[in-house]
Amino acid sequence: MPPVPPAPKHIIGVVKTRYLPLPLTALLLLGCGGRGLQNEGAVRQGVLDYLSQRSDLNLKSMQVDITSVSFREDEADATVSFRPKGAAGGGMEMRYTLERQGSRWVVKGKGRAGAGQSPHGQMGAGMPSQEGLPPGHPAVGNPPGAK
Repeated sequence: MPPVPPAPKHIIGVVKTRYLPLPLTALLLLGCGGRGLQNEGAVRQGVLDYLSQRSDLNLKSMQVDITSVSFREDEADATVSFRPKGAAGGGMEMRYTLERQGSRWVVKGKGRAGAGQSPHGQMGAGMPSQEGLPPGHPAVGNPPGAK
C-alpha cells in the first residue's frame, strides 16, 4: 500500500482559524456571567432613574457622582454625592440600596450618608466649645442679649 500524502497545510490552517472564534466567544460569555451589571455606571443609572421620578428635584442643575459601591449577589450599596453643577463643594452624600431587577438596578431603599452621619455634616461643627469658660460667662456663639 502506498503512503498517503500529507494534507496541504493551507486547509488545516483555514480549519483551525475558522473555528478559533467559537471557543473565544464562549469563554467571553461565560466570563461575563451576569456581572455585566456589576459596575458603577449601571448603578449610577439606577439612582438617576429613581431620582428622575421625584418632581422636587432638578437633576439638570445637579452633579451626581457615585463615590463608592459594593455588590452582594443581586444587591448593591452605593454612596452618592450631590452638589450644584459647577460648584467645588457644598454638596451632600446619601446611601442607596439597589436591587437587580432583570437587566437594571432599581433603588429599594435609602439611608443616611456614611455610617450614621447626617448628609448635612455634623450639626454644630465649627461652633466654639463651651468648656473652659469661667463660671457665669455667657455662652459663646449666641447673639448679644440672648441667654
